[in-house]
Amino acid sequence: MPQQYCNDVRKPGQTVNPLFAFLGVGVAAIADGSAELTLPLRPEFIQGAGVIAGGILATLLDEAMAHAVIGSLAENQATATIQMSCRFLRAVSATDCDKTLRAEATLAKRGRRIAFAEATAFLDKDPIAKAEASFLIIG
Repeated sequence: MPQQYCNDVRKPGQTVNPLFAFLGVGVAAIADGSAELTLPLRPEFIQGAGVIAGGILATLLDEAMAHAVIGSLAENQATATIQMSCRFLRAVSATDCDKTLRAEATLAKRGRRIAFAEATAFLDKDPIAKAEASFLIIG
């Protein structure tokens, strides 16, 4: 696993992942083939219909799955999403902006060049979205 990155991305005020810093994503865990990320909801994530934008949920799921893959990589390897499918199970309303989303991801299968992962996003204990993706292993 790219150990230094995995250590650095967990630190408060980290700068190794600008997207996480911008969105406020926290890393609860990264292990060999699994990851858990958190995202405190903010009013800026609300779209015109008064719910959290689907792209915010999809981004959290994509990043959780990518980090599950990262947890299985050697030091000289990286990854990139090839394809992703996301199913939204329920809307997250503006009244939930005081809560935190949690995404849990696992590596479903890993080959030499392609990895497959799955993730679920939760609000409290309620699943709100699920995703599956394939990732290119680079290096």
